[in-house]
Amino acid sequence: MEDTAQPINSWPLPAGQPGTTATVPAPAPRLSLTLAQKVLLPLGTLLFDGLFWLHPAGVNMLVYTLFVVGAQLYLLPRHAAVRRSGYFWLAVAGSLFSAGMVVLYGSGAAMLANMASVALMLGYVNQSHLKLLLYAYLTAVGSAAQAGLLVLAGLRAPRNLGPGARRGWFYARLLLVPLGIAGAFHVLFAVANPVYAEFSGRALDQLGEWLSWLLPEVSLPHLFFLLLGFLLTAGGLVVVPVYMFADHESRFGEFVRRQRDRVASFGVRRPDFSLKRFRSLDLRKEFLAATAVFGLVNLLLLVVNIIDINWLWFGFVPAPDFDLAQFVHEGTYVLIFSILLAMGIVLWFFRRNLNFYEPGLPWLRWGATVWVGQNAVLAASVGLRNYYYILHSGLAYKRVGVCFFLLLVFFGLATVLLKVWQRRSTYSLIRLNSLAVYAVVLLLAAGNWEIWIARYNLQPHFRRLDIGFLLSMPPRVLPTLLERRAVIDQVPSLSSDNEYGTTVSISAAEAQRLLDATARAYQERSAGYSAWQGWTYAGWLTKQELKRRTTTR
Repeated sequence: MEDTAQPINSWPLPAGQPGTTATVPAPAPRLSLTLAQKVLLPLGTLLFDGLFWLHPAGVNMLVYTLFVVGAQLYLLPRHAAVRRSGYFWLAVAGSLFSAGMVVLYGSGAAMLANMASVALMLGYVNQSHLKLLLYAYLTAVGSAAQAGLLVLAGLRAPRNLGPGARRGWFYARLLLVPLGIAGAFHVLFAVANPVYAEFSGRALDQLGEWLSWLLPEVSLPHLFFLLLGFLLTAGGLVVVPVYMFADHESRFGEFVRRQRDRVASFGVRRPDFSLKRFRSLDLRKEFLAATAVFGLVNLLLLVVNIIDINWLWFGFVPAPDFDLAQFVHEGTYVLIFSILLAMGIVLWFFRRNLNFYEPGLPWLRWGATVWVGQNAVLAASVGLRNYYYILHSGLAYKRVGVCFFLLLVFFGLATVLLKVWQRRSTYSLIRLNSLAVYAVVLLLAAGNWEIWIARYNLQPHFRRLDIGFLLSMPPRVLPTLLERRAVIDQVPSLSSDNEYGTTVSISAAEAQRLLDATARAYQERSAGYSAWQGWTYAGWLTKQELKRRTTTR
């Protein structure tokens, strides 16, 4: 693939001024596509349209991912540096794995993981030496945002057209940017002004009817969808170099280095109470401040941990009138903020030359280690709060999310210890933790969470059940709900959200009616859809189970 960056040329000034030159900007850069890109770009646009127009996510996600991954592997030079990048192959594996999970479950988590993985892969294709996942993602977004527009700007009319057609082609391309800006403002005005939204909606309907009369097989929404497919395909196939994030990352290293220019002198100086002097504390004073912080906060945290261990860890039984939801929500958020603040303080004190202050370094390291250990105990207490909430109130998305967040907290605390004992930089910690976050994203994509939540919540020992929450889940949960409908009849308290978003109590008979209505509605929707593009294994199992239950009645 060719670099689209064009140099700035130096042209001589007009005659009469010998020996002088002026820097004149070269013409606007044009994107030069290879023959393979010229073939793959329209092919990918048509493939996107055929896979996703009026189809839900399923096999189409896997097919399109295979197309983008295969196209990039084909377009990459044989000896490209990115082929030796472990991060690139990790993103390729994550893209294929998450696409397979979309085919298996069709879950939203798998779709998000797939889109993020493909973006990471494109980011590493753009800048192969990147390590931070966030920078790779932003690089891919920056490249994709420019690729489609540059391809459209580089289109040229066929040579056999006359001057009038060529002029029309030029002005049509010139109007693309104004139309895009006008479209963005149209969306903003439609959201802010309901009268404008109604008026513009009628106008667009009229335009769509006229277009359907002119081109019966094409609609206005379909044209916009084709344009979206073209832009996404161009972003996946055409690499526009984005250097900003790679240049920024190149300034960082894996380990902290001694910075002598930042170390203040230990000599005698006149008192200086200016802000500049306050910011340039010498290592001895910074050591005393760190020792005081670690000592005092370790003492406070020890008291909190002793209370939590005595209260939560052994034999905790909430009273009948105990507000477990408030106990978990408020306590969990505050404790998680406390843990993140503690990690930030450790990073602050160990950011520079305090890592090399030999007289007090062992004390600092052990003080920070004890503090990290106590924060791990605090995180375990947060996990226990969440566990008791799940035990008494059932599973929900946020409660599952807290579990995975705590896994990341434990990993983050372990990397803080690496920083303290190995003098690792903050950049190193961000790199390691971003990999952990990506691993959690793939792990969430691999889970059939809705089924597991429904099976756990539909247990006879629960006194309350939010049946509306279970019915709002994806249709693959319906067989589990129908299988355990007897448990719904036995739950003393059932609830659901009404049309105004307020939670109301409902009877068991009403819950059964809602369940049957939801199952019938899904069967009616799925009966008229048999295309392979949106096929998922979980959806196929759901259809088979509902069909079996219908025939056995």
